Amino acid sequence: MKILIVEDEIELLKEIEVFLSKEGYICEVSKNFNEASEKLHMYHYDVAVIDITLPDGSGLSLIQWLKQKNIDTGILIISAKNSLDDKLYGLDLGADDYITKPFYLAELNARVKAIARRRMFKGSVEIIHNEIRINPENKSVSINDNALSLTKKEYELLFFFVANKKRLLTKESIAEHLWGDNIDLADNYDFIYTHINNLRKKILNAGGTDYLHTVYGMGYKYLEE
Repeated sequence: MKILIVEDEIELLKEIEVFLSKEGYICEVSKNFNEASEKLHMYHYDVAVIDITLPDGSGLSLIQWLKQKNIDTGILIISAKNSLDDKLYGLDLGADDYITKPFYLAELNARVKAIARRRMFKGSVEIIHNEIRINPENKSVSINDNALSLTKKEYELLFFFVANKKRLLTKESIAEHLWGDNIDLADNYDFIYTHINNLRKKILNAGGTDYLHTVYGMGYKYLEE
């Protein structure tokens, strides 16, 4: 899952990035309004953690833009203790939740997870697709109730595909979503095929169905049946 963290307090920004990265998220960071605006225009994020007060603009304007464009990014507001009106306005704009400084990183992580569940899987603790069961809490996968051993990237690939069933996903979008914005520097995306091929083999060897359909010259679709 890919997260954008928008926070002008550099020390706090680093703390959030390190903590959420250890939790297995792909994290991108912005320390001001202009950086965040540029990233939101260029890339898609599952969740954006946005500080309302930024040195060169308002986080509320970022939220407003996301909602005007109907972008389905989940939004967690970071606010100061005395900014009740801003928090309420942010929620009215369409933010999913807020957290007030100072906060525990574990609480922020819990709120991010809750937003992702509501946004992507209608609040379900487990994601079930036919014989495949995914538990995002402990990042485990089972097929017909038998545990499936996956690498971190194989798990992230499967999670990404299931979260985007029936959507055409290009190799570029898969690489950018799972490896971060620096993937733009890659010469090619052949390594995507290797990871997908390994994932397919493990699912089939475990008695599962290969729901992944290759759209030649374009990318991949994860089908319902």
